[in-house]
Amino acid sequence: MDYETVMKLALERGFYFPSCEVYADAQAGFWEYGPSGVSLKNKFLELWRRELIRRDGMLEIDGSQIMSKSVFEASGHLGNFADPIIKCTKCNATFRADRTIADITQIEIPESADLEEFDNAIIQNNIKCPKCKGDFEKTKNFNMMFKVGIGPEEEEAYLRPETCQSIFVDFPRLYKTMRGKLPLGIAQVGKSFRNEIAPRQSLLRLREFYQAEIEVFCNPNKLSEMKKFSEIQDVIIRIQTDGDPVPMTCKKAVESGVVPNKLVAYYLGILTEFYEKTGIDVTKSRFRKLGDKEKAFYAKVAFDFEVETTIGWLELVACNYRSDYDLSSHEKKSKQKFEIMDGDDKVLPHVFEISMGIDRSLYTILEHSLKDDTEHERIVLSLRPYLAPIHIGILSLVKKDGLKEKTDEIYLQLRKKCDAFLDHSGAIGRRYRRLDEIGTPFAVTVDHQTLEDETVTIRMRDSMEQKRISISDLNSEIIQSISFP
Repeated sequence: MDYETVMKLALERGFYFPSCEVYADAQAGFWEYGPSGVSLKNKFLELWRRELIRRDGMLEIDGSQIMSKSVFEASGHLGNFADPIIKCTKCNATFRADRTIADITQIEIPESADLEEFDNAIIQNNIKCPKCKGDFEKTKNFNMMFKVGIGPEEEEAYLRPETCQSIFVDFPRLYKTMRGKLPLGIAQVGKSFRNEIAPRQSLLRLREFYQAEIEVFCNPNKLSEMKKFSEIQDVIIRIQTDGDPVPMTCKKAVESGVVPNKLVAYYLGILTEFYEKTGIDVTKSRFRKLGDKEKAFYAKVAFDFEVETTIGWLELVACNYRSDYDLSSHEKKSKQKFEIMDGDDKVLPHVFEISMGIDRSLYTILEHSLKDDTEHERIVLSLRPYLAPIHIGILSLVKKDGLKEKTDEIYLQLRKKCDAFLDHSGAIGRRYRRLDEIGTPFAVTVDHQTLEDETVTIRMRDSMEQKRISISDLNSEIIQSISFP
């Protein structure tokens, strides 16, 4: 299914919608999750915690969204976190340079390229303002940090542009108090803020967005001493360096030198296993190795985990080997010690980062799961049962003859054990279709036979198969079917 169909579903079925949409001055780049979206997001994060955090014995923190100026001076964001912009000399409209050039000429210039490259492309291709056909000023850098004033003196601080900085500044305390041992993963889920020049396409480019970031602190001299590597050595990952993505095992990726060491390959492997369990088609995924001009300013080696959608390849996760950039920068700025003892070695840990965009991941899950079942004239959201916003619909065939009361009784039994939806109104076929469209894997119908033998009809979303089941067996049947893998 395409972007427009997913967008229609999201708006009509309570997945997500624009913020402050009743007001004309509502700013672009801010979206809100409705009940269906919140439920899907929470279950996605629970799967993330199960498959990455708990599996690997990581720590999870919840840091402040507003941080001091010193943090971002040390991190380099105040000096380097910028996008190239061009301004029209005639109508004063501002555009992102790399996007404007790509949209008009299909020439791709990395956003971190020298500003002269953008100016040369504009001149050589005679690119004019899309609004008024005026000329452009020279390309400039625009810093995307959101500045805030703290207290009556309005002391300078910033909304975080990524969740990871609190992990870095908290590292010495966490390593000591939690009795850390390298390699050590520290994770955080939360909102980040970037003053994007041209936010667009709903969840795909936001100014306020959710991240799930993992920072793996490691000894740079032991990157291939990864005991857990055997768990994923046969997992297939799709690596793109030049040309098309090449499927290979994690073991082969290391042996061939495509992936630099076992530590990086291990985390690419478990990330692939995680996304496979979200229902995303991983045969349409790739780890694209970034060139020097594409990498973030702090990255030594970088792979973007991207998934093919109807609007192109979407970056869902940035996998960056940040070396000791962050800890050495904060150590220098704060004049605090960030070195730790790893056995008999005194070391300043290096960092491998897995920075996941939650919003983009949820969009991709929706697109890959939404099906047009033309044979049965229905739209079906074939989510994995454990990710479904509603696990089960509890329906009465009619509201009379005691069926409503019996349906209410079953709903009360199940509502604390799973996400259940009670519905008494409308034709049963239309109610099934509504549940199919929001991904509900099961529907239970209470009919007159229920009153005679304490059985109900349970219907499966994908196959539309129906069977009778005893009410006493309903709880165990549903709980088993919706449990996480």
